[in-house]
Amino acid sequence: MKVILLTELKGKGGEGDVVEVAPGFFNNYLGPQKMAILATKGNLKQLEQRRGNIAKREEKRIEDANALKASLEGKKILVEAKVGEEGILFGSVTAQMIVDAVKKELDIDIDRKRLELKKAIKVAGEHVVTLSIYRDIKVDLNLFVGEEKVEEPVEETEEVVEEAVEATEEAAE
Repeated sequence: MKVILLTELKGKGGEGDVVEVAPGFFNNYLGPQKMAILATKGNLKQLEQRRGNIAKREEKRIEDANALKASLEGKKILVEAKVGEEGILFGSVTAQMIVDAVKKELDIDIDRKRLELKKAIKVAGEHVVTLSIYRDIKVDLNLFVGEEKVEEPVEETEEVVEEAVEATEEAAE
């Protein structure tokens, strides 16, 4: 089934593109979400009249994406996470944690769905994550994961126990 996309659809195309999709995909998702319309003769004729406006919007989106890429390139972002022994994290770094760190440090809003995490980050240190900004415009984010250290509770507990034993012995004498 041929449809005209009204918004960017990852893996299919951008606004104004005529693409082939499964009927169920259009009926259940693209149509109700107002992301596409059927490619009828009338709609195709309207599309041709709107091509100039679509091209201007596309140009603006690409310009904004390149500006965002320039502002993110080469920056190091600190993602705070609890680190245990040998640099292993308690849990892993999520896409939302990365988005929050970028917002906190650079005051830039990014969409967590556009982060390409190939595998979970479970070790402290430096990592590189790709952010797909718009279509083929991507930037690598340099992350430094760490900072929050968890103190060794075992040593503190031993000291407290020794002090309690000494106090008890002194009280008994």
